[in-house]
Amino acid sequence: MTTDPSVPSDLPPSAPGKGLPPDPVATPGEHLTKPESAVKFTRAAALWSALITGFVILIVLLVFIMQNTNSTTINFFGWEWNLPVGVAILLAAVCGGLLTVAVGTARIVQLRRAAKKNLKSQPF
Repeated sequence: MTTDPSVPSDLPPSAPGKGLPPDPVATPGEHLTKPESAVKFTRAAALWSALITGFVILIVLLVFIMQNTNSTTINFFGWEWNLPVGVAILLAAVCGGLLTVAVGTARIVQLRRAAKKNLKSQPF
C-alpha cells in the first residue's frame, strides 16, 4: 500500500517516484519506443524543404557573384571571353555538375541493361 492519499487504495502500487500506476496492457520495454507521429512526411513537405534549401543556396551563390565582380579573361581552345570571376567560377561548377550527371546517367543505363538481360535469362 502507498501512503499517498491521492492514489486510490484499490489500484496496485506504482513504481517508486511516479504518481501513476503501471499500465496493465503495456509490454516490457514499450515505454522506450517513440510514439508514432500523427503527421506523416509527405511529398509536399519534401518539396517545401527542397525549395527552402534551393533558395538558401541561390542566395549564397548570388552573394558570391556580387562580391566577385572583377573581370577576368577566360581562354579556351582559341576562344576568349571576359567574365566576372564569380560568374566564371559558377559556370565552371555548373559544367562540372553537368558532366557528373552525364557520367552517372550512362552508368545507370548500363546497370539497367545488365539487370534486364539478367532478368530475361532466368527461367520461371
